[in-house]
Amino acid sequence: MKITTIAAAALAVCLATPAFAKQEPVSFAEDIQPILQIRCAVCHQPGGDGLEKSGLDMTSYEGLMKGTKHGPMIVAGDPVTSNLMVLIDGKADKSLQMPHGKKKLSSCDRDLIRKWIKQGAKNN
Repeated sequence: MKITTIAAAALAVCLATPAFAKQEPVSFAEDIQPILQIRCAVCHQPGGDGLEKSGLDMTSYEGLMKGTKHGPMIVAGDPVTSNLMVLIDGKADKSLQMPHGKKKLSSCDRDLIRKWIKQGAKNN
């Protein structure tokens, strides 16, 4: 097989992968809020330890975007500097990893949240 044929086949495979496909918008209401409700709002709701300690209310878009007593959790368009991603990816001190004392969010859930932030963290 010629190198050009192999290169053309590899390019065709790459172009067919989701990374090169048009990015579908991630919906806060349909995609992100259910994850937060199940995995985060148990603690980060009125009366919960997470809200009491940090000031972060994860029961609504407004609460999430308000952030904590220490500052914002989301930097729209920039998942790398968004504190939420630092905490759920386990890139902070182990004592701060979220969800605290529970199983880490799946890579699929974390990637979806990352994509939502990259797309501008819209209330959609």
